Amino acid sequence: MKEMRIGNGFDVHKLIAGNEIILCGIKIKHNKQLVGHSDADVGLHSLTDAILGALGKGDLGRWFPPSEPVWENVNSKIFLEKALCFMREKAFTIMNIDLTFICEEPKIGIYNEKMVSNLAKLCDILAERINIKATTSEGLGFTGRKEGIAVLTSVLLVKA
Repeated sequence: MKEMRIGNGFDVHKLIAGNEIILCGIKIKHNKQLVGHSDADVGLHSLTDAILGALGKGDLGRWFPPSEPVWENVNSKIFLEKALCFMREKAFTIMNIDLTFICEEPKIGIYNEKMVSNLAKLCDILAERINIKATTSEGLGFTGRKEGIAVLTSVLLVKA
């Protein structure tokens, strides 16, 4: 039996007035933006954390601490690329990704295909191995009040 590893990632970023949100590398016109040290792409951050977790490599903050000015306003695909490099060094491949957005807005469904396509390209896997979905928190908590977006991601890695 091939070695398999499961990783979970979770990320949250605050919403403020703005004109664009970046989710899974896709720019979405919106009346708000996410705040973070980098580009605040909660989707890529959560996926990166899931991969790092499956590999036993800690989390995003360990490799890209927000206290380091070099990571300010950086495109989050750099973080994902580092996690993928670690993954390939250990001879793993991604079997599947399951990513859930928790937010009232923007509505994720209309951007789903673009996000899946972009993740497939970034991770060099088939789009059919990626599932992106969204849920609301029914008006409860910070996501329900539209103060932020949370993302939960699970990833299964398999030894190549």
